[in-house]
Amino acid sequence: MCAKKTGSIEDLAVVGIDIGKDTFHLVGFDRSGQVVLRKQIKRLALDATFEKLPRCVVGMEACLSAHFVSRRLRDMGFDPRIIPAIYVKPFNKGQKNDYNDAEAIAEAALRPNLRTVTEKSQDQLDLQALHRVRARLVSRRTATINQIRAFLIEQGIAVRSGLRALRNSFEAILEQRRDEISARMRSILIGLYGDWLWLDDRIAAVSTEIEEISRTEENCANIMSIPGIGPVISTAMVAAVGRGDAFDRGRDFAA
Repeated sequence: MCAKKTGSIEDLAVVGIDIGKDTFHLVGFDRSGQVVLRKQIKRLALDATFEKLPRCVVGMEACLSAHFVSRRLRDMGFDPRIIPAIYVKPFNKGQKNDYNDAEAIAEAALRPNLRTVTEKSQDQLDLQALHRVRARLVSRRTATINQIRAFLIEQGIAVRSGLRALRNSFEAILEQRRDEISARMRSILIGLYGDWLWLDDRIAAVSTEIEEISRTEENCANIMSIPGIGPVISTAMVAAVGRGDAFDRGRDFAA
């Protein structure tokens, strides 16, 4: 669906993209501020649609797909700008919908002093994904250990705090309290312990991969020269901010 246009698409100065899961909504302004583009496209039609447009500024809110879309458009010759959602909000007008969001993004993208999000490389996204997987696995392991403790408490068996204490005493508890723990509960506990060991292996594998990256990535090596900073923290920082070019001073990064 296209609205009536008073300008020419050839004078396109900026396009705002509201990125959705399956569809994108585009609103474009010409150099005089007139709306010359108002269109909904499928995600797979991104390249075909922008190939027909004049090269210009393209704004989008920071979201899961923003870095991929930004890289694709930059390769095509556009000037993509990823904008934090909080900076787009003041430009929203009327009821919230996809076209109004895209229009607000386009207006925000033209502001000269607006701070944008630094585009992440594929390597950064891969490293960030590794950290997210590791965090999820660690969370699942903690939940599994807590469940084992809870079931043991229900059987009147308390184990002192600490992962190592439970690991070292688990098999002894099952053997010494054989008469107190039912066969079904014993099977449940053994299954949970197996889950724990599997999670340990997965966490170790992901951690090893992160450590290998930290040894080959120059920025990680520089960060690890700071006392107390190891592979996990250094790679997390590089995944989040890259070289830190978005920050004018150390105080901005700390904030």
